This record gives sequence, structure tokens and C-alpha cells, in this order.
Amino acid sequence: MIRWIDEVKAVPWAPPQVRTLMISAGHSHTDPGAVANGYREADLVLEFRDLVSIELCALGIKHMKDGGKGENLPLRDAVKVAAKCDLAVEFHTDAAGSSATGTWTLSRAHNKPLAAQLCHVTADTLGIRNRGPAPENAGQHHRLAFVSDGGGIIHELFFITNKGDLAAFLGGRRGLAKEVARVLAEAARQP
Repeated sequence: MIRWIDEVKAVPWAPPQVRTLMISAGHSHTDPGAVANGYREADLVLEFRDLVSIELCALGIKHMKDGGKGENLPLRDAVKVAAKCDLAVEFHTDAAGSSATGTWTLSRAHNKPLAAQLCHVTADTLGIRNRGPAPENAGQHHRLAFVSDGGGIIHELFFITNKGDLAAFLGGRRGLAKEVARVLAEAARQP
């Protein structure tokens, strides 16, 4: 079930939220995504989405996510919700050779500034390469419905096939969730 997460903390010091937000975990129990180094992409990004949701609540940001805690609904459902929100981000991990490293995003041009901020904060927090924002038609997720039909951003957090990237994420995922939530909260408060 996709629903508003509105059990948010009151933050009187912050400007009001003016844009709707949805966060999504890529892949699912039927499509694990990339599998490498003993981990499944779907499991990592599902946990991360839930961590970001907790941080958004603490920042007073009402948002949607594609399922309850530990649950990820099919992409066809997530895309419909993403298309109705002002901001939508789906988390993924990338896969390539073991030396490929870094974080990057896929989005339409109007989302490039937010996509660039997500890359920057992820690279800085995890200490990995910032590959930067890329257009919708780049990479293996070319024309994924979340970008094409939903108008959202796909955020490739790190390369699951790179042991260093994976270790950085596993050790820093809580701090990264806090930083990603901060960036998303700022964006949700901008007209």
C-alpha cells in the first residue's frame, strides 16, 4: 500500500513544506536487481529507503514511499504515485566490474540541480567518486519508467560490485540517510 507518511515531528524553525515528495526502493523480492559480494540490491535499497523515511519524519517532511516498512511494491504502482508528486527519488545500486566506483543519478533536465546535490552529498558522505547527474537516457537504467513516466530521479548510491563502495555504504548508510533526507527536505520546502 502506498500512503502518506505523515507521522512527522513538528519543526517550528523550518520553513513549511510546499512540494510533495515520494521515495522509492528499486527492485523487489521478485526482482533482486544486482547481486554481488553477498548482498542483493533490493535488500540494501529497501533498508535505505526506510532509513531516509525516518529521517524525513524527524525533519517534519510529509512524504510517500512505495510500501510499508520492509515492503516494496511493484514499479508500476510506484510510477503512478511518482508522477503525481512534485519530487520523487528511487534508490538503486549500480553494478559493473569490481573497479567501477562512485555515485550518480538519472533524471530529466528539470531535476538536474537536485540530482547533482544528491550525488554531491552521497560522494562526500561515503568518500566515493562523484560521477554526477546524467540524463534520462544514460546507463543501464535507460528509460526506466520511474524517470520516463514518473518524472523522478534514479539515484545510484554506489557500485555493489565494488567492495570498497559496498563497505563505505554499509558503514555509512545511517549518516547518508540523514544527509539525503536533509537535501530532500530542503528541496521539499523550496517553491
